Amino acid sequence: MSTATLATLVADLHLLTVLAETRSFTQTAQRLAISKASVSMRIGDLERHAGVPLVRRTTRSVSLTEAGQQLVNDTRPAFGRIDDSFTAVQDQAGSPRGVVRVTAPVALGRQHIAPRLAEFLRAFPDITVELELTDRFVNFAQEGFDLAIRHTSTPPDTYVAWVLSDTRSLLVASPAYLKRRGTPAHPTELAAHDCLLYLGGHADTWTFSRPAARKAGQPLSVTVSGPLKANNSEVLREAVLDGLGIGLLPDFSVAPGNAGGTGNAGSTGNAVASRRLVAVLPAWRAHGFFGERIYALRPRSHQVPRAVQCFVEHLRTTMAGGYPAAFMND
Repeated sequence: MSTATLATLVADLHLLTVLAETRSFTQTAQRLAISKASVSMRIGDLERHAGVPLVRRTTRSVSLTEAGQQLVNDTRPAFGRIDDSFTAVQDQAGSPRGVVRVTAPVALGRQHIAPRLAEFLRAFPDITVELELTDRFVNFAQEGFDLAIRHTSTPPDTYVAWVLSDTRSLLVASPAYLKRRGTPAHPTELAAHDCLLYLGGHADTWTFSRPAARKAGQPLSVTVSGPLKANNSEVLREAVLDGLGIGLLPDFSVAPGNAGGTGNAGSTGNAVASRRLVAVLPAWRAHGFFGERIYALRPRSHQVPRAVQCFVEHLRTTMAGGYPAAFMND
C-alpha cells in the first residue's frame, strides 16, 4: 500500500470513528468542518477500499455493519492516543491555545457564563470559546463538547466533575400577587395558590424541609399547579415579577441584578416597586429540581487540555461566591 493511499485511509478511518459516535452524516460533517456530501463520498471510498459495506444508511438513521464496527473498535484507541499525545505537545506551548466547546443551560449561561467570557478571553487570547446554550441534555460523544455546565446534586460517576459553586432553589412571589392572593404561612397552603412550574420531571411536586424545627430526613412534599409551565427559569422569573403566581427558582436567577425586569408594569414608582421578588416561606428550605451545586462536567479521559483546565479554573474562581439573594431572610 502506497504512503498516499495509507494517508487517505487513515483520514477516512478517523471519519468513520466520528460517524460511529454521531450516528449522523450531518453532525459528522459539522464536527469535521466539511460538507455532508464529502462525508458520504469518503465513506463510499472507504467501503470500496475495504470491499465490504461499513455503514447502513436509512432515511432515519445511520449505523455500522459488523465490519465497520470492527474497524472502529480496532482504530479508535489509536486515534485517542494520537489526540492525547498531540494535546500534550500543544500544552507545552508558551500559552494555552485551542478551542473549548462548552454547553450550558440557557438561563445560567446568559446570566452567569456569558458575562465571564470577556475577562477570560482577554487573559487567554489564543483560546477560542464556542458556547452553546441549551436546556436539553447533550451527548458528548455525538456532539463533540469539551465541557457541560450543569446544576445537579449527583454528577455522573463516569465524568470528571469540577464544583463551580453551590446553588439552591428559592420560593418567590411578587408583592402584587401576595397582596391579591395572600401570603402562605405553611407549604401545604401552596396547593391553593397559582404556582409557576418548571416543565419536566416531577415539577408539580415541591418538597420542603424546616431545619430549625423538623428532623433531618423528614421532607414535606406538596402537589402544586398553576397557569404556566416553562423550561427556562428566566421565563418563570418574569412571570413571577408580573404577578402571575409563586415560583420556585434557582438562586442564580434570583440574584441581585437578575430580578428587575422591564415587563408591562409601567414607569411609576409603585409599579417599579411591585416588580421585585419577595421571599415566600423563608423559614423553609425548598429542595428544587435545579440541583444543589453547579458543576463543569467532562467525560473521564487521560488528558485534559490546558485550555479546558484554564476555562474551568476561571469559572471556579469567579463563581465561587455563589448567588446571594438580597431579599432573603435566612
